[in-house]
Parts: sequence; structure tokens; C-alpha cells
Amino acid sequence: MHFGYWTPVYGGFLRNVGDEGMPARWETIREIALTADRLGYHTTLIPELYLNDRKGPTAPSLEAWSLTSAVLAITEQLRVMTAIRPGFHLPAVAAKQMSTIDSIAPGRHCINVVAAWWAEEAKQFGGVFPPHDERYDQAREFVEVITGALRESPFDYQGRYFSAQGTTVEPKPKQEPGIFAGGESESGREAIASFANAYAMHGGTLEEIREKVADLNRRREEKAGEAMREFAMSAYVIVRDTEEEAQLELERITAIQPDSPGYASFREFTANSALNVKVSAKEYAVGTRGLRPNLVGTPEQVAEKIRAYQESGLTLLLIQSSPLKEELERIAEQVFPLVEGVQGAS
Repeated sequence: MHFGYWTPVYGGFLRNVGDEGMPARWETIREIALTADRLGYHTTLIPELYLNDRKGPTAPSLEAWSLTSAVLAITEQLRVMTAIRPGFHLPAVAAKQMSTIDSIAPGRHCINVVAAWWAEEAKQFGGVFPPHDERYDQAREFVEVITGALRESPFDYQGRYFSAQGTTVEPKPKQEPGIFAGGESESGREAIASFANAYAMHGGTLEEIREKVADLNRRREEKAGEAMREFAMSAYVIVRDTEEEAQLELERITAIQPDSPGYASFREFTANSALNVKVSAKEYAVGTRGLRPNLVGTPEQVAEKIRAYQESGLTLLLIQSSPLKEELERIAEQVFPLVEGVQGAS
């Protein structure tokens, strides 16, 4: 099991709390990344969103690929998983970016291919936003061009959405980057099993995660002759000295405020995502269904739940918490030693 974290590109994670003390500025990201690198965290996911879906569409937010190079340049061990949405990028250009990033931090970069859900964002930034199932066809072609261009030069490809003609991408990375992707619909899972070697999940119950791990491994075996290499899950984590203190913090961050700017994207998210569970407004308070795993309680209680997820096949826990730097320090000190196989664990 590896521990990682979400980079707070939007000034935090909470839709009901305006100021979380981690403004959307490079100084914030830098301090958190250096702290996480020192503590032994394995991976940070840098989400790609051009509008701020936590604090409201007009609030400041930072761009993923600029941050990726910066974070990798200042850290020594931390891996960066950069989210990328095919409707906003040319795949051959993305392959060139990945080639360059690998020269900055060899072997410490992977991507999370996101089919996207926010139509308003696509409208404002000129993104290509086809219907749900077609977005996974788009993603498959996108990855085929990236992986092809990173493997051979010149590279040719002709698809419905993307093409490449005698494309040369040099230097080649020393190892092929991991390709994460997430999706829960039948079409999404089928497509992901064909083009991704790792699966990224929103927060889920133990039973939900166990089912997804088994299902995606079976599909990947059928299509590629191998199981998924990694399974990542996002989760909001609250660790306190007592269970009562943890529950009070949970109540504070989930007090429903429907008029909060952070809820502006709620209807679009639920309408444009083929989810296999219903998301309540309370769950949406922190996004990515991060409260669903219920990693809330004392260090011992949280560690026990994490060990159960580890046994279900989960290999990477991507933490959201607030304020993030302080909570990453608390989790590393109090929870790492209780979970076997984690960096820093006894």
C-alpha cells in the first residue's frame, strides 16, 4: 500500500468552507510537496480543472501541467500523477511533454486520463466534449497516440478523433509511464481495460472497491493478458485523538450550504457522469466521494479501515484533508506506523 495525496489546485477541498488556509498559489503547492516528499508520500495527483469546482467557477485555480514540472523539479522521490483530459489536448504534444518531464524526473511521472464531465468548462476553454460513451473512445485513441509516439519514431496513426503523421518524439522515456483512468459505466470500464494499466477510483465502500478491483482485473486480463498494475482510491481522511473529535470535524465540514459557490457544478457532475452510486449533496461537500470510505476516527480506527482496503486490492490511497500540510504530517506520524508496508511504517 502506498500513501499519496491530492494537490489542492483550487485552494482546498471543502465546498462549505471558504478559506482553508491553503490559497491557490505556487507557494502553497511547493510547501505541501516538499513536506510530503520528506515524509515519504509516494504519489501526488494533480487534477486538471480549468475552472474551480470546489470554491466556485470564478475562484482562482492552478493549471496541472505547469505544476507537474515544478513539483518534480523540487522533489526527490515523489511521483506525480497528472490528470489529462483528451478533449483539451493534442496527444502527440502531450507525449512530447511527457518525454521532457521524464528528463526532469526519470520514472516519477504518470498520467490519469479523465473523460471529463463539465460542459461549461469545455465551452469556456474550447474543449471537445462529445457524449459520454464517445468520450471514452476519444480517450482510447488519445492514449494510443501517446503510447505509440513514446515507443517508436516516426509514428503514424489515423483515428476518428486524433491522427499522427510521421511523428517523432525524442528522447524516449527510460520506462513507459503508468496510465491511470477512471470510470464506472459499462462502456467506461470496457474502454479503460483496453488502454489503461492502472485504475483510479473515487471513494467507495469496501464492497464497492473489492468489486471494481476484481472486475477491472478480469477485463484487463481478457484484453491485455495482464492484471491492472495499480488501483488508486481518493479519500478524505480525518484523524483525531478521539472518535468524538473526529466526528465533530466531519460535522463541521459537511454542514449543508446549498448556496455555496462550490455547489455550482453539482448538477453538471451528476448529469454528465454515469455513476453507479447516488451522490448526495452532503457527500459532494468534499468531492470525489471522498467521505464514502469513512476514514474518520482515531489513528487506530483509520488504520484498521485502510488495512481492509489494502487487503481488497487497493494499492494507492490518495488523501484529501484540510489543512493539508498539517494533516499529512499527522497521518504520517500516527497512521503510517500502523499500516504494514507503508513508507515510514515500522
